[in-house]
Amino acid sequence: MKSKDTLREEIIEELKKIYDPEIPVSIWDLGLIYDIDISEKYEVLITMTLTSPNCPVAESMPLDVKHAIEKIPELKEVKVKVTFSPPWDMSKLSEAAMLELGFL
Repeated sequence: MKSKDTLREEIIEELKKIYDPEIPVSIWDLGLIYDIDISEKYEVLITMTLTSPNCPVAESMPLDVKHAIEKIPELKEVKVKVTFSPPWDMSKLSEAAMLELGFL
């Protein structure tokens, strides 16, 4: 069985493949993923947010995340929780996202 650290890295790699439809940056680099919790039973809870509560992909984005993470065979269950606390803002952007968007 893979370690939690290895699985976390695999999860992050999958998250880096999912892009916000309005901003050409992955949801990972946008800072939309707040937490990745892997239990002892290899159940995963992803806590994420959206750029705004009125985001046009508010219903589909969490499902896209769930389906991407479910591809990792060692995981027994994947749940995605959406929160708006704290609300997303530009300070959550990674350095890669800031470069991509021309802020650096």
